[in-house]
Amino acid sequence: MPDVVVFAPAPSLRVTAEPAPDGSTEIHLHPGGQGVWAGRMARTLEAAVTLSLPLGGESGVALRALLEHEGQRVLVTGTAGPTPTVVLDHGREPGGGDAEGGRVVAQSHGALTRHEVDELYTRTLEAALSADVVVLTGVENPGTLDESIYTRLARDLRANGPAVVADLSGAALLAAVEGGLSVLKTAHDELVETQLCEGDEPEQLLDAARELQERGAEVVLVSRAGEPALLLDAEGRAFALRGPELTVVQHRGAGDSMCGALAVAVASGADAVSAARLATAAGALNVTRQGLGTGHADAIRALAKRVEVRELH
Repeated sequence: MPDVVVFAPAPSLRVTAEPAPDGSTEIHLHPGGQGVWAGRMARTLEAAVTLSLPLGGESGVALRALLEHEGQRVLVTGTAGPTPTVVLDHGREPGGGDAEGGRVVAQSHGALTRHEVDELYTRTLEAALSADVVVLTGVENPGTLDESIYTRLARDLRANGPAVVADLSGAALLAAVEGGLSVLKTAHDELVETQLCEGDEPEQLLDAARELQERGAEVVLVSRAGEPALLLDAEGRAFALRGPELTVVQHRGAGDSMCGALAVAVASGADAVSAARLATAAGALNVTRQGLGTGHADAIRALAKRVEVRELH
């Protein structure tokens, strides 16, 4: 069983209200945040997953219980403040709509103190030393922690054994690449927003991927929403990967699912193309479902065989 550690610095408790078929209201509590969703997909693909994350307050207690109920191991850094919570109202569409697309009724934010960041770093390093792969995920609010932690983590982890997979954007992406990555997964619009390229044409995105490779990312996978993903392997070969055509229920969570699947494939010793195939299949299946980072392992592996791979010249 692959052993995956996820650095998840920005978990959140999601509370959703939506109408039930009988006209009453259903209340749901879900764990959320990029690291949680990536870890959930890795767990779906039968990896042993440890989430290294900060938790505090009543929301932290609830979130920990929900994560452990899912079968994810949690390595907790206690925080003085409560874990961020998001309350969503899904309106009046029973069973429909985007699971994360409801109206935000209330939302709390949290920032980590210097001591909490130090503890989170140390606990992540501790767990990672016996893992196959470590996944670095980001934060929604830039003020949560200083991006330099990504440089330190990437550099120190690579120097001490495990492969490092990252799914990041902006300053955190650049910081992690500086430290060195086994695989970087990013999205076309994030490369544009980070000003690594001016447009999202395939050749522009591949040029940006080559620059990131020169800076320290061995393999780069760029997702492109409904368009074929682009892969640059460690030898500099470029590929386009088109996933199977499936009806989209909601678009959120595809990138996080790709990241979780990448981690499992890398931990299992897969080559870059095979890892990207599995990631593309996981992302494709996830958008057919309401639950972010969810799916079925057998379905994902069956879909991976249908991912079309074309080498670019």
